[in-house]
Amino acid sequence: MTSKQRAMLRGMANTLDTIIFVGKEGITDRVIHEVYDALEARELIKGCVQQGAPMNAREAITVICESTGAEPIQVIGRRF
Repeated sequence: MTSKQRAMLRGMANTLDTIIFVGKEGITDRVIHEVYDALEARELIKGCVQQGAPMNAREAITVICESTGAEPIQVIGRRF
């Protein structure tokens, strides 16, 4: 993915609502399934790692992308 494509997707993601939440159980099979379904429906999603989660946003996005074949766009704080 080129930097221009990534920049365009970052701009599109600004207006999206957060639909994926990683909580105290971390990344479960259910979360992976929800992410996969959301990506099939929307192609671009926004997620958040909640405060009690056992991982940070960068770790979460890495696991999610490896499991679903997705491409990470951006991580800021607890959002990805």
